[in-house]
Amino acid sequence: MVSIAASNVDWRERRDRYSKCDSIAMETLRIEALSVEYRTVEALQGINCEIKPGRLTGIIGPNGAGKSTLMKAMLGLVGVSNGRATYQKKQLMDELEAVTYVPQRSQIDWTYPATVWDVVLMGRVRKTGWFRRFSSVSRRIAMEALERVGMSEFKNRPIGQLSGGQQQRVFLAKALAEEADILFFDEPLAGIDKKTEGVVFEILHELADACKIVLVVHHDLGEAIANFDDLILLNRELIAWGSRQEVMSRENLRRAYGGEVAFFGSL
Repeated sequence: MVSIAASNVDWRERRDRYSKCDSIAMETLRIEALSVEYRTVEALQGINCEIKPGRLTGIIGPNGAGKSTLMKAMLGLVGVSNGRATYQKKQLMDELEAVTYVPQRSQIDWTYPATVWDVVLMGRVRKTGWFRRFSSVSRRIAMEALERVGMSEFKNRPIGQLSGGQQQRVFLAKALAEEADILFFDEPLAGIDKKTEGVVFEILHELADACKIVLVVHHDLGEAIANFDDLILLNRELIAWGSRQEVMSRENLRRAYGGEVAFFGSL
């Protein structure tokens, strides 16, 4: 049995955000018939959906559903057998200057000899150029990002000496420093404490408030699910996509997870 708990949210503020982003005609990110095969195994089959600016969108589904694979396929990090992701009428993989991608913590080499400051400044390389000195503006933006996630006092700490939650905050600061229009986060809530979870969601909503496209792979159906505006529900194929209330129906969740679902609270 899958259990879902949800908390109350301020829907008036979210409606205001949606209206603002709609009024300035921001581009959506479109996934068109996207399929991925690993050898003879079909990891994703014909995914069609859209990710809208100004809405915090989560990719959910059971283990092995293809959540991370979908994100990587959109970015060209894994090969696709069919389909594509497009933004501003171009393939997303050709528009990567507009994208920030934060992978799962397990995919990062935490033994690399870099400080917190080094990592966050890496977020300014695209704006500055390789082998060029960082400007005072870039340094200010990086420091503001560190302060925003509450990690400025750890500026000179080696990244490998931080806790999991602190490491996640640092990579969130790096993402903020990049000033991208599209932000992808692969399981940013895995293995972090409740305080850090609150910081992460607060910043993700701020990014959505700025009419960014924000896509998050999320691994469970606990109370944190109430923070998402839209959801993409997968189990190798697309089960449902749209507003959280539309997607989180008993029938959709039964199809995705294969069991009965108990609801606690309102969605």
